Amino acid sequence: MTKITTSLLALSLAASTMMAEGVILAQKTDRDVTKLTPESKAWGYVKPTTIHLYPQTALTMNDKKANALNEGAKAKEARVRAIHDEKNIAFLFEWPDGTRSIQRGYKSDVYADGFAVQFPVKYDDPAKLPYIGMGSDGRAVVIHLQKAVEKVYEPNGNGDVGMQQNILSKNAFGDETAEFARKVGALAVKDYQRSFVSEGFRSMTEIKDGSEEFDADMKYDNKVWKGTLIRPLKDSYLNLEGAFPVAFAAWDGARLNRDGQKLLSSWIPVKLVDSNGGEKLVSELTAAAKGDAAHGKELIEQNGCTGCHQISGLSPKNYMAPGLDNVGGYSTNAYLRESLLDPSAVVVPGYNRNAHPNALWYNLDNGKRVSTMPPYPLDEKSIEDMVAYLKSLKSEVK
Repeated sequence: MTKITTSLLALSLAASTMMAEGVILAQKTDRDVTKLTPESKAWGYVKPTTIHLYPQTALTMNDKKANALNEGAKAKEARVRAIHDEKNIAFLFEWPDGTRSIQRGYKSDVYADGFAVQFPVKYDDPAKLPYIGMGSDGRAVVIHLQKAVEKVYEPNGNGDVGMQQNILSKNAFGDETAEFARKVGALAVKDYQRSFVSEGFRSMTEIKDGSEEFDADMKYDNKVWKGTLIRPLKDSYLNLEGAFPVAFAAWDGARLNRDGQKLLSSWIPVKLVDSNGGEKLVSELTAAAKGDAAHGKELIEQNGCTGCHQISGLSPKNYMAPGLDNVGGYSTNAYLRESLLDPSAVVVPGYNRNAHPNALWYNLDNGKRVSTMPPYPLDEKSIEDMVAYLKSLKSEVK
């Protein structure tokens, strides 16, 4: 697929004028989108949506060097385009990165640039979406991960130990040596893409049975990464129709990003052009916080939130509860509201080695995490004011 017709482009642009800002419009085409690459010309016919990626700062890693490199990290502006052919959907995700970091084999202190795209398994209630990043109890997510790697040899699970030998220890010369190198190369991992399903912290499970089909790719040019993700709209895990939420993450290997130390978006609505439904979800995810942020800040301090949570300028780092410095960047209004009214709905687990030994974040009740944070039985206006303040907690966009 190299071109989208002018009429389809006009439809996309017309639809964009009717949709709220911050909605990813997935242009419809009659071509096969599974053939798209990061460099396909078709992307030039699709209007991009600007999104912001915020440093994930809820937990502090046990890596002094990584923490120093990411101290005061800023948010990044990224762009997303989407095209669907009624069976599959393709995303182009572009984000700036001043360094090209490739995962290299046999080194434990070198990390790759990479990206992930996340979908909720259920999204019928936009006020009950999963926790960003890992999902939450009863609210599963599917995550597609792509890393930038060099070709790395692996024995592919077939026990080909003979192919692990150093060429110098083989009694082979000339063409035999070249043939051995060719066979070893054929077994090498030339790409790193994985699918996971997760329903909360420490539950992430790789999907290895081939039931989740997707394809991803990355290309680096002029200090910008372009990543594509292509997957079915419907399979045994997901049923994406009308409008649905998506979230994006990016890792910067030069900053030793990996696991939970990354840049992360909030849930963003995707609208399939020429498809009905999803108005409630789009409205929920694009609505501005309606409270008084200044009054909300006063309430946060009055109710003792800063005694446990870290908020720059209001409280020191005490590791007694998740940090909130960027919570407004990657959290929805509904998630923040739920966290105040029902803190046990989603519980970020401790306890890493930095956790305060005398301040448990949660207790276990029949295996379920129950937050030690009390619910706030405040009036609706006060809750909305607190939500508005929490939504304002995010780093500036670099």
